[in-house]
Amino acid sequence: MTTTILSQRGNKVVIQTEIELTGSMLEMEASILKSCNEVGMLGTEEALKKFDTDGSAIRVGDVKWTVQKQSNHAYQTPYGVIQVKRNLYQTAKGGKTYCPLEYGARIIRNSTPRFAKMVSNKYARMNAPEACADLEENHGRKVTMSFLQNVADVVGSIAQAKEEKWIYHMPKLEEAVAIVAISMDGAHLLTKDDGWREAMVGAISLYNKKGERLHTIYIGAAPEYGKTQFINRIEREIKHVKKLYPKALYIGIADGAKNNWSFLEQHTEKQLLDFYHVTEYLANVAEAAFPEKTVKHQREAWLQERCHSLKHEPNAAQKILNEMHMLQRRKKPTKKPTRIMMENLAKAVTYFTNNVHRMNYAEHVAKNLPIGSGVTEAACKTLIKQRFCRSGMSWKEHGIKVVLSLRALIQTKERWEQFWGKINQYGTSIFD
Repeated sequence: MTTTILSQRGNKVVIQTEIELTGSMLEMEASILKSCNEVGMLGTEEALKKFDTDGSAIRVGDVKWTVQKQSNHAYQTPYGVIQVKRNLYQTAKGGKTYCPLEYGARIIRNSTPRFAKMVSNKYARMNAPEACADLEENHGRKVTMSFLQNVADVVGSIAQAKEEKWIYHMPKLEEAVAIVAISMDGAHLLTKDDGWREAMVGAISLYNKKGERLHTIYIGAAPEYGKTQFINRIEREIKHVKKLYPKALYIGIADGAKNNWSFLEQHTEKQLLDFYHVTEYLANVAEAAFPEKTVKHQREAWLQERCHSLKHEPNAAQKILNEMHMLQRRKKPTKKPTRIMMENLAKAVTYFTNNVHRMNYAEHVAKNLPIGSGVTEAACKTLIKQRFCRSGMSWKEHGIKVVLSLRALIQTKERWEQFWGKINQYGTSIFD
């Protein structure tokens, strides 16, 4: 199998390859992939040369740089490793060198931007051994785990460093935004230094007037005491969204944690306790109301009726709370509930008492407003649990921040492409 450059004219290059089509179809496809990668390597080598200088002196700001040496260097590409001769510059004072080729081509840890994008995406979704296996099996690219982790680390660090400077545009929405729901929750992961800690997840969801979700912005933050960084990040997103949709109705939805409400009350007009958290408490109440194993159907019917009334009847939460008080005071039930059942009933009473004013679900349902933070619940699983809580995993703080930054960009529609567009435009320095 041979692959060669036939001709070059200006910005066009003609590459010829030869593929041996023998054996099974699977074997021939492997040959085709290998040949395509060889074409890609030759094309990328020529593309990188376009970002180098002709060896003349250059100025970066007010500083003059001259060629210190010309050397071959290996670069990782989506198609394979290539060797490219590039100019290295230095000032008259010596010191660090500067490579115009790497700056212009947006090289990241000896990787071309396309390959860095591919590698960091895979590492955000899979652990290092899986990502390496995927690259080799599906792309014919064998890389080390250390290379993969180093590239992802740099890309994630860029994402973190540019959070305050880079504004991401909303995708084009076909309908007007009438409702914005802001929700927040946490999920625990195992850290190397402090054991199990809570990472935070935020979601800002845009809805039309019919209550259909149009778009969601996801925010993930590593465990921290005080949650200052998480609060700052979600507040920046809220500020941006409010500039875009000042006339929308802003609703805060969360579970019963007190600090959630102190934050949401500052940024939303209405606050609502997540409906599905409430149903979990009601399921425990149903156990206390019907403790007998033989009346499962009655227990299920009671739960279904209370959930329906809670969702559709005004003042249903207060009525259910009154019913729970009666259950606590009842005498001589057919079968006495267990201690755990009564403790769960008491927790439900406290939960309803503290939050009954945030349970006006019937009004929300009638107006097509969201009643649950299911988007955030799902984000806790997709942003955190699926990647950070696999068997045997424990994490350092920096690793959590890197992977969460990547996953939040990937999961928020169009942000991953916008992020790489900004790298393409502004470069890769985290200090600029």
